[in-house]
Amino acid sequence: MRHKAILLVITLFWQLCFLQTILTDDNTISKIKEVENGLRYAIEIEGELSSTFTIHERMKHYHVPAVSIAIINDGVIEWTKAYGHLDVNHVKKANTLTLFQAASISKTVSAMAALRLVEQDRLDLDENVNTYLRSWKVKNTSFTENKPITLRGLLTHTAGLTVHGFPGYTHNETIPTLIQILNGEKPANSRPIISDQIPGTLWRYSGGGYVLLQQLLEDVTAWSFSSLMQRSILSPIGMKHSTFEQTLPRSWQLRASIGHRLRGEKIPDNWYIYPESAAAGLWTTPSDLALYIIEIQKSLQNQSNQILSQDMTEQMLTKHLGDWGLGPTVYGDQDSLAFGHTGANEGFRSFLFGTAYSGKGAVIMTNSDDGMNLITELVRSIAITYEWDFHKPITKTIVTLSLSKLARFAGTYFLAQENATLLITVESNQLRANQLSSRQEYLLYPESDMDFFVKENGFSIKFESLSDGTIIGLQLLGFEWTKINDDINEKKDSMC
Repeated sequence: MRHKAILLVITLFWQLCFLQTILTDDNTISKIKEVENGLRYAIEIEGELSSTFTIHERMKHYHVPAVSIAIINDGVIEWTKAYGHLDVNHVKKANTLTLFQAASISKTVSAMAALRLVEQDRLDLDENVNTYLRSWKVKNTSFTENKPITLRGLLTHTAGLTVHGFPGYTHNETIPTLIQILNGEKPANSRPIISDQIPGTLWRYSGGGYVLLQQLLEDVTAWSFSSLMQRSILSPIGMKHSTFEQTLPRSWQLRASIGHRLRGEKIPDNWYIYPESAAAGLWTTPSDLALYIIEIQKSLQNQSNQILSQDMTEQMLTKHLGDWGLGPTVYGDQDSLAFGHTGANEGFRSFLFGTAYSGKGAVIMTNSDDGMNLITELVRSIAITYEWDFHKPITKTIVTLSLSKLARFAGTYFLAQENATLLITVESNQLRANQLSSRQEYLLYPESDMDFFVKENGFSIKFESLSDGTIIGLQLLGFEWTKINDDINEKKDSMC
């Protein structure tokens, strides 16, 4: 018993030292303060003073209980820091060992395991995946009869497979098997994963493709997915605080952050379970994900090839359709090449970014559905502080529109595929957009007669009209929204 007590003290002392290492460098402390106090909007308006915020102000504004950050500079982790609490009740403070769900960032780590098997000649990027699958087969359709689904297609979201993402399962629900998820059979709560496009002809984000990847890796290696990832990726890189296991050990549960809704309500049972592990199942810390970024950076320089060779890492970061690589999204080119991914599980939002050759990067993880708004503001502050080529604010000029012109846009807009409704009204000579499902509201700033933007997040909205000027819809986030009623103000007048 005494031995265990001593071991516990030593462990706590080591953790305390780990958490305080950022305080030893005055230059680093200065940068931390600059990041903490420089949060800002995506768009700055020409002629107006830039607004900046502190991290604590924006955590409160967005109802984010905890955020954890790891910064990479010159190819090493320069600093890590956590803010806030594991839950909205402020029972336990977050620290840099606090666990978060990485959500879709899981895909980039899973992809690395697949590419390692390619290097071992156990998989081929361009072979029909049915060659390797044992437990389940992709059904041949008119879309695949001349062009099969391949590993390259799965990793780059060009396989033509359905199902964008997964809602997760509460702790008291029956968890489906991978086969049930692939088939869309109960107790799975997602649709069947099927081919409905010719592979290689279209980029379309598909979490379903990574469920198929998970089954593929299990069939080829005869290991459970979590064991495969632990042995082939997490342990070799040194990601000691990461797991794809969906049932966390008790000691891990005690340092796991609790997921929260937009307004700060806790997720039932603290977090959801994601058996779609390759797509969304990683529990980790920003520090561990930073090690993943550094491994890629070093592999590109041929300085560390624990997982992938220099050649395979270069292939990983080669752009395909949609500027997507073999796992991560890819930015820029040549010396400005960079890679990254974001994540969104119920109650969690996360961000990963790394430059390919200049040794810079960041990982930010939060435990809130509104965490991405906080993350993007933080990223802009980091980009300015560390002189990144990406993610800096842009400046736009606004135009003046008459009240009568603004009134044409007022109304309700509907996005059928997401069952989402956007209400646009005119208030104090400005357009206000209210997304009813998420209860998020934004002012819209005009940059032309038909084009508007949201300065907080940088969203662009382009209205569409008939030849007579009647507004019939808008474009937002790559989707076409249909206007389903007339000017709200006119309707109110007609009811008087």
